[in-house]
Amino acid sequence: MINTLARVLAASCLALASLAAGPAHAVAAEPVVLPLTDAVATLPLAGESRDGYTRDAFRHWNAGADPTDGCNTRGEVLLAEAVTAPTVGARCALTGGSWFSYYDDTAVTDPSGLDIDHMVPLAEAWDSGAFAWTAARREAYANDLGQETSLVAVTARSNRSKADQDPAQWLPPAPDAVCRYVAEWTATKLRWNLTADQNEHDRLTELATGCGDTAVTYTPAA
Repeated sequence: MINTLARVLAASCLALASLAAGPAHAVAAEPVVLPLTDAVATLPLAGESRDGYTRDAFRHWNAGADPTDGCNTRGEVLLAEAVTAPTVGARCALTGGSWFSYYDDTAVTDPSGLDIDHMVPLAEAWDSGAFAWTAARREAYANDLGQETSLVAVTARSNRSKADQDPAQWLPPAPDAVCRYVAEWTATKLRWNLTADQNEHDRLTELATGCGDTAVTYTPAA
């Protein structure tokens, strides 16, 4: 059941944060670096609801960071994350490259076998505050190339296993990937001023205590 008061308060906080961010020409925010345990503790708590959510509320993929390169956001992520650079053909057709899916410790040579995962899934982002955003901000979130941990190329199998679940419900199957994943999840939520529900927060806190000196680096979104 939706916690109405929590949703209203969360929306108010998001609106204030947006006002505090200032005009589009303001100086870009500096990266923030925190120990993982401190970063998780910084996440604001709020209840979640999926009321009103549709995937179409987040327009993607758009023309990406460079509209002249012929690649949409998906293509630009694949180029940025390639272990071996592919050949780029007409309409951003990629051949000959290789990638590493860290969720499941898998090498991939066919880009059609990769999905571009939203680190914090679109539905989870909606639940956590994006319900109060403008369509333009949701599009910016869905195509976020401003922080390399927001979008990640992984095997379609692992991405579809994850679906829209948070870390209380799903973690990468590769054991060595868990601390990195928790740090990148937390970084994405902090970057976009998204909330966490109690179960998610408790699980992140538990996981963070086992991740040693893992750090979280994020830049607040404009």
